[in-house]
Amino acid sequence: MNDTIRRFGYPATLVAEYDHWIVLLRPAQPTLGSLVLAAKSDATAFADLEPAAYAELANVSRDIETALRAAVDHTKLNYLMLMMVDPHVHSHVIPRYEGTRSFEDRAFPDAGWPKLPALGEAVELDAAGIAAVSAWLKGFWPAR
Repeated sequence: MNDTIRRFGYPATLVAEYDHWIVLLRPAQPTLGSLVLAAKSDATAFADLEPAAYAELANVSRDIETALRAAVDHTKLNYLMLMMVDPHVHSHVIPRYEGTRSFEDRAFPDAGWPKLPALGEAVELDAAGIAAVSAWLKGFWPAR
């Protein structure tokens, strides 16, 4: 795995793995169910991914959207490809909703709704929280 994937807590944050992509729970949750979709390659530019990675991305994004719809019933889904600090190809996947969602008696408000996601106002998960939310999301993941 590349350094970007490890920086987002792999393997503890692993939700799903594909041939060219990995889906991780984002340890800082601006909204409940926030993920990191990362290419397994060492590419640092989206255009540098191999064609097979683009082909697989259709199934990966479909799985993400199916699972998050069932888990948090989002209104919109934001894919943010920032890659400023972490250079390898990845997107932050932020489910957007009005109000708050809850998990194990903890509130996860969408502080930026209906504008840009408020990444700086994220709920920080500890190791136990990461394990619990990751396991919960895996339960919604479509079988392949």
